[in-house]
Amino acid sequence: MKQSNILSYIPAHQVRSYAMDASTTKQTLQRLGIGYSAEAYADIKNYSRKYGMDAAVPMVTTPSISTPAQVLQHWIAEAIEVVTAAREIDTIVGRTIAGNWADKEIVQRVLERTGRPRPYGDDTDIPLSSWNSNFESRDIVRFEEGCMVGILEQERAGKMLISAETEKRAAAAEALAIEMNNVGFYGYNSGANKTYGFLNDPNLPAYVTVAQGAKSDTKWSTKTYDEICTDIRTAMNALRAKTGNLFRPERDPAVLSVSVSCMEYLSIQNDMGTRSVYEWIQSMYPCVRVESAVQLDGANGGENIFVLHAETLNGKRVMDQYVQEAFRLLGVEKKAKGFLEDYSNATAGVLVRQPIGVVRYTGI
Repeated sequence: MKQSNILSYIPAHQVRSYAMDASTTKQTLQRLGIGYSAEAYADIKNYSRKYGMDAAVPMVTTPSISTPAQVLQHWIAEAIEVVTAAREIDTIVGRTIAGNWADKEIVQRVLERTGRPRPYGDDTDIPLSSWNSNFESRDIVRFEEGCMVGILEQERAGKMLISAETEKRAAAAEALAIEMNNVGFYGYNSGANKTYGFLNDPNLPAYVTVAQGAKSDTKWSTKTYDEICTDIRTAMNALRAKTGNLFRPERDPAVLSVSVSCMEYLSIQNDMGTRSVYEWIQSMYPCVRVESAVQLDGANGGENIFVLHAETLNGKRVMDQYVQEAFRLLGVEKKAKGFLEDYSNATAGVLVRQPIGVVRYTGI
């Protein structure tokens, strides 16, 4: 059995954009999950044609004749881009770059030591300790997105101060990132595969409904400062008890992931107006990060949820998002009237490695 090398692990609070410069190497990009095939590299060397951007300003005619409307227009240089919802799986779980694009599975070994001491006796059999091993596997899924740019399209876009090539490449990268984020939360079902996410990994514990407040409702929108604090305190205590005090919320890093629809209720203040729920969390549990994601809205049969998970137990991460390649250039094809590029990524979704380190609550 050959163990896959983990190229890098990016903690949840450190996932961010990377700016390439002259010092960037192929090895640096591989550690970030960005790669290209040998064939693509050969295509890149052979394809060197560049297209210029035509940014000519229209001529202004003499005042003696009517002025065309075009010269009376002010074009704002900055374009407003259509944005998508924030991709939060990296923020909540982090990212582990392990394996490679061509792999089929990732496999987690689960090792249990067994033994049962008995009272000593000179004539009794010696009780023997042993061990038991299981294997938890997840399938890797690959996605593909490309872009094709024609010569006429490129030159016409240039007249609008837009690079069709740059925008299409950015669109492909964003589409692949969105799909990887979706897999990170929901997994991916293509038949008999096993690729799961933060919300549906089979190792996750069942949801627990939070207690009702004074208004006979569980929702945070109807609860007071003290009642919301009680819900969070209950979750912290449940995780402490579940782990046999391995997790201590006052000292150990953890993530409290809250439905976006309920995040603002953490700003509810106490009766004296001196502290909000969020400030109380920061004071009582300084090692706990509070994050939010739209995917948690209505995640349990239409009910909003929050999830509390310890980042590590016994020095090992409780859950991991395994990414083989976040972005891979498959190839570049030069055509008579333009060019075609193809990109891909590969992910195994989220694996809950230590379910004991997670509690989930619903009805908020």
